[in-house]
Amino acid sequence: MTASANPHRVIPIARQDAKSPVSMSQPIKTGFALEALPPLSLYIHVPWCSSRCPYCDFNAHQAPDEVPEAQYLQALTADLEQALPLIWGRQIHTIFIGGGTPSLMSTATMDQLIAMVRARLSLWPDAEITIEANPGTAEAKKFTAFAASGINRLSIGVQSFNDTHLKALGRGHDAKQASTAIELGLRAFDRVNLDLMYGLPGQTASQWKAELSTALSMGVQHLSLYQLTLEPQTVFAKFPPTLPDEDVLSEMEAQIEQAISAHGWDRYEISAYATVKERSRHNLNYWTFGDYLGIGPGAHSKLSFHDRIERSVRTRNPEQWMQSATRQDGSHITETRRLSPADLPFEFMLNALRLRQGVTTRLFEERTGLSRLALSAPMQLALERKMMTSDPSQLCATELGWLHLNTLQSLFLDDEAAHEG
Repeated sequence: MTASANPHRVIPIARQDAKSPVSMSQPIKTGFALEALPPLSLYIHVPWCSSRCPYCDFNAHQAPDEVPEAQYLQALTADLEQALPLIWGRQIHTIFIGGGTPSLMSTATMDQLIAMVRARLSLWPDAEITIEANPGTAEAKKFTAFAASGINRLSIGVQSFNDTHLKALGRGHDAKQASTAIELGLRAFDRVNLDLMYGLPGQTASQWKAELSTALSMGVQHLSLYQLTLEPQTVFAKFPPTLPDEDVLSEMEAQIEQAISAHGWDRYEISAYATVKERSRHNLNYWTFGDYLGIGPGAHSKLSFHDRIERSVRTRNPEQWMQSATRQDGSHITETRRLSPADLPFEFMLNALRLRQGVTTRLFEERTGLSRLALSAPMQLALERKMMTSDPSQLCATELGWLHLNTLQSLFLDDEAAHEG
């Protein structure tokens, strides 16, 4: 699974100065009620991988000798059908098939999956439908069939074009296979994203510069660039490799800015780079606090109603999820939580502050049902610390705020202790 499918991951970025603060404007409405529902996306989780990477902390599982595709599709259908009453009358704007490694699935199963979704949901006429894939030769041969099923965007988890670094990351492909997969992907799809990681064990700044140059020369439309971090409960956390120091990481980050700017693209989100036309619509819906229904093992959902906003989580274990989902008694959902008005400022800002241009305060009101007054106290703290820009109509992190994004986001928690220090 690529990090692009996870809307709550925070990636360190470059360091700059900030602007001066001003106070927030007066609220324009009060109370908690949504005037209109936000756009709705669908996330479909495929939990299996050919092997587990030592840095991965996603809900991914070693694929058995024979993946139970028929049982998985049956459970996925049951999962979706049980959720339908929650989204009656709403159209799906984007679909993201993530994992795990969705491209491990057969082309026949993927075709049936897309047909099953179309039969039960109303899709926006130009809905963006993305599938994640690894660059293995067998998977790349499926790209044309995936496109024929209606999938129109491909995200390839390349991670590196350097064979030494790929081996250190535990990847199951080499640089040649990555290049071949990209070529095949571009033949099958008009829109292709590459995931790359930097700050790898033993990686130098000059090597990262070469990686960027290679990626930008491939003709893809979007890049997702992530610094390798040692996540808890991973092999790398237990046996940490030696990573580049802060000075080298700073140089790598500067190289990103230079290369992307020279290529004519924008950094529109912490880890996302493209022209305005090619931005990931699915991830933008996450970052602007849109709704998403997640189906499959471990999938998360966030759904809005006129009087409330709810989050839910599916059972993580694939076998347990398949068994419980097909019982159709709701036991495949392990948690459902109604967000309180006190939760919403943090929930909203956790996502919105990832965007380079931020969002409007009006969007906060529309998506949360709250007045902008709910942001006044944490906003004042953020402005005093020069972590947010001073435009009262815009909610946007400064470069300093981006550098310390976790700290900035924590200011919006409903916890006075988080506001101290």
